[in-house]
Amino acid sequence: MSIPLVEQPTEEKLVTLKDVSWEQFKGIEAQLQDNRNVRLSYLSGILEIMSPIGDKHEKVKSTVGLLLEAYMKELGIRFYRRGGFTLEEPGYASGTPDESYSIGTEREVPDIVIEIIVTSGTINRKELYKPKKVPEVWFWKSNEIKIFRFGESGEYEEVNRSRFFPNLDPALLLRYIAMPDQYDAIIQFEQAIRNQ
Repeated sequence: MSIPLVEQPTEEKLVTLKDVSWEQFKGIEAQLQDNRNVRLSYLSGILEIMSPIGDKHEKVKSTVGLLLEAYMKELGIRFYRRGGFTLEEPGYASGTPDESYSIGTEREVPDIVIEIIVTSGTINRKELYKPKKVPEVWFWKSNEIKIFRFGESGEYEEVNRSRFFPNLDPALLLRYIAMPDQYDAIIQFEQAIRNQ
């Protein structure tokens, strides 16, 4: 006789450590390098450890990526998916976006990084990408999308639209991110783009 397992939602847990040196951070990172369920962020002595990465986080991340890629393909915009690779400024910051893209040509530093925030931490995630001057940082949190552009002042400023996609209304993305069926969302989004 088999006993059915009750499906439990995955809840993300976040631990914040202060006064962590860069060397200590790198040591912890090395110990956890094979654990894909742990995400580390470091900024000026503060270390955040998030584990596990939850189902909602992964679904939203995947859907945002698929929608953006569908948009770029429909409009013939060249893009290079960079994924979630770590951007570091040694001794100061280390962050791994959920997704990232270079637009037009492939670059070492992506043009857009995307962060899906389900569990908020204490680190200002825009600061993680400031040393690399990432042109845009997108955040999805609580069914909202906020876009921040790196300005001449050396700070991120919130904007209504992406410089790379000036005709893409973030509210349109939100409508399809919220759909329960990811496949249907992508198909319907592609149709909506064609009919614009």
